[in-house]
This record gives sequence, C-alpha cells and structure tokens, in this order.
Amino acid sequence: MKLTILGCSGTYPGPRSACSSYLVESDGFRLVLDAGNGSMGELQRHCDLRDIDALLVSHLHGDHCLDLVVSSYARRYHPEGMPPKLPVYGPINTQERLCAAFERWPEDSLADIYDFRTISPGRLDVGPFRIDLERVAHPVEAFGMRVTAQGRSLTYSGDTSACDELVQLARDTDLFLCESAFLDVPDNPPGVHLSGREAGEHATKAGVGRLVLTHLVPWGDAERSREEAAGAFDGPLTLAETGAVYEI
Repeated sequence: MKLTILGCSGTYPGPRSACSSYLVESDGFRLVLDAGNGSMGELQRHCDLRDIDALLVSHLHGDHCLDLVVSSYARRYHPEGMPPKLPVYGPINTQERLCAAFERWPEDSLADIYDFRTISPGRLDVGPFRIDLERVAHPVEAFGMRVTAQGRSLTYSGDTSACDELVQLARDTDLFLCESAFLDVPDNPPGVHLSGREAGEHATKAGVGRLVLTHLVPWGDAERSREEAAGAFDGPLTLAETGAVYEI
C-alpha cells in the first residue's frame, strides 16, 4: 500500500500545500481520501483526475470536500468524453453539499458524474481496501477511517478533537495520519481539533507504528507541533508534506 500526500494544510491552502487530500494505492486501485481546496491540482502530478477509482470524504467542511466541485468539471467537459461515474463515499447530504456550491443547482444533481454513497460507522469494502469507519469528535458529522490492504493498515483521523474512538480505530496501525491543527495552549476551542501533544498521546495509546502530522494550519508553527508530538510519542514521527510518499 502506498500513501501520497496531495494536501496537508488545514482550514485554507497554505503557501506550499493544498488542503487535506491523500492518495492511497494498492493493486493498481487509486483511492483518494478527502478533496480539500487545491488538491486536485497536486493529484494531476501523480495521475489523471479521471483515473482515480473511488473517493472517500471524512466530513463536509469545505477544506475537505470542495475540490469535488472543480473535479466535476474535469469529468464532465473533458474532450475525450465523460468517464464512468466515480464512487464518492461521504456523510449524509454529501450530494446536496456539493450541488449547493454551484451558481445554479446542476440539472443532473451531479448524478451523471458521481455515484454518491452514504457512509456510517462500520466496515465497507472498496476495491482491494477494507475500510473501518468511526465517528470522531468534531462540530459536524465526521469520520476517522482505517484503511487496510495486503495485511497493512493506515489510519486517518479526519478532523477531530480528543476521543477514545480514534484511539480504538488506530490500534496497532502501521501509519497514523493524524490532524494537528492546534498548538498546545490553554485557550483552544473545545471539541474541534487536536494539538501536537494530543496527537502524540493518541498515537502512544494506540501503539501505532508511525505518526504523520497533518492538517497543519498556515498560521501555525509546524515544527513546534512536531516537538509537542515528540514529547508524547517516541516512535517514528514526521510532518506531512505535499508530494511525500509513504510505502506501508
């Protein structure tokens, strides 16, 4: 299984990164996790937009889903014609969320472009991947996800604050792709995001093999986030960077 970082900036794109998006590949199958602002540009450095096989959305905040709007143009208007519908797995009302971003509601409600499939806690099979989903702590319905193939696993937190569900989902995972939007300061809004320290604590409790910090906000201090996480987790630890590739 191979993970490629397409975007790792939180809230809005930073000077060196699009918003959250991650390409996961196994047995020739291309699965994209989230489609944050600007990420479909980076995806084209690795494959054609029309060549991905499925897309899974963790939650419906714009920095995780809105590049599905621009991707629909690429699929609808490409001179070689429309490809088959792309399976899009997401929370309830994903289709409505995307259609509402257009100046006029698309006549086909994007149903000619995407095959929308609503997710819930539990397990689903997508291509060669077994995916376990759990709700995590965020102001809107949001899912953490564990992706397994060929006996290896990666767990992606999505956006979340501290929660036991994330620890259980990430238990003994090979790579933990965990959000770290906040610095460890006392006045962080509750119930929204993790700090670097909290990401490290979750990784330690779960016994993960490797921790990769992501969703790093442009106004933050990524190196300080890494130091905070390293104080709570003594395993391999890196900051996500656009274009970085991890063989799992």
